[in-house]
Amino acid sequence: QVQLVESGGGLVQPGGSLRLSCAASVNIVGKNMLWFRQSPGKEREMVASIVSSGVSNYADFVEGRFTISRDNAKNMMYLQMNNLKPEDTAVYYCNLYWGLSYWGQGTQVTVSS
Repeated sequence: QVQLVESGGGLVQPGGSLRLSCAASVNIVGKNMLWFRQSPGKEREMVASIVSSGVSNYADFVEGRFTISRDNAKNMMYLQMNNLKPEDTAVYYCNLYWGLSYWGQGTQVTVSS
């Protein structure tokens, strides 16, 4: 049973930073992990991905503001988000792909003054 638990969301002012964490209940070595987000009325979209070796990929809208990372020894994934914008407001989801796609429950990020 794969369980993913996100944490670290909250309310932040424009230009601020947050660090999201995702704790996995399984060994994440060899498994691709991703961050997605979903805003009200919009489809869920990929934010960033990272393979087991650490190679990462980002959506165009990230524009160098976010950094995805993972700690295979702790079965953790992170998303450091800097220079946040109001349009980054969304529920952020952790995803693990291992034959099937597994999702966390999401953590709310609200960027507002």
